[in-house]
Amino acid sequence: MARASSTPADPRRTRLSAADRRASIIDAATVVFAESGFQRSTMAQIAARLGVTEPVLFQNFGSKTGLYAAVVAHASGQMSAMMRAFAAETDSIAGLLAHLLSPGHIDELHAPGSLGVIFADAMTLTAEPAVEQAVRQHMSELADALAEIVIQGQRAGELRSDLDPDAAAWLILSFLAAHRFRSTVMPDRQRLEDHIATMTLRTLVEPGSPTQP
Repeated sequence: MARASSTPADPRRTRLSAADRRASIIDAATVVFAESGFQRSTMAQIAARLGVTEPVLFQNFGSKTGLYAAVVAHASGQMSAMMRAFAAETDSIAGLLAHLLSPGHIDELHAPGSLGVIFADAMTLTAEPAVEQAVRQHMSELADALAEIVIQGQRAGELRSDLDPDAAAWLILSFLAAHRFRSTVMPDRQRLEDHIATMTLRTLVEPGSPTQP
């Protein structure tokens, strides 16, 4: 769905405000964490990408964990905004959900450098309270965006009217989040991924709808 993007800072640029400085750090950290994950990434890598010293990062975020929590919040905001934009532009919510659940899209979402890597990685960091709290809060924000999309589909007559939008949103998020598990242990993955995606979509789409798979 989305890839983190940033370019190394130009050391000759004018002095940034405190808010802009934090935003630039988060942008650079998002790219580094999405490419390498929390454990393998270092504050030195992020500082080098941004063209500042490591103390600048610690002055703004306190710790690597604090910076990662800020990156989770940033990634959530980006993904929520993109999902709402897709829903506003599409002529078929069922078609949008079919794309979101498709194996190709999920592989892309979890590829190194993509925002999905941030969330997949963050959910393994249960020993980091700040990260865990950020994941809980911001995954709920993503679920809210998906619930809005479900409601839009219900109003259009494409999705089942008896769906609980919140439950449907968490079903979709759970499917997206389980990518690492399925890719690690599931045999004949491509065939089964296709079937699981179709089965999941059928639980959402109104029976008899021309968009039903």
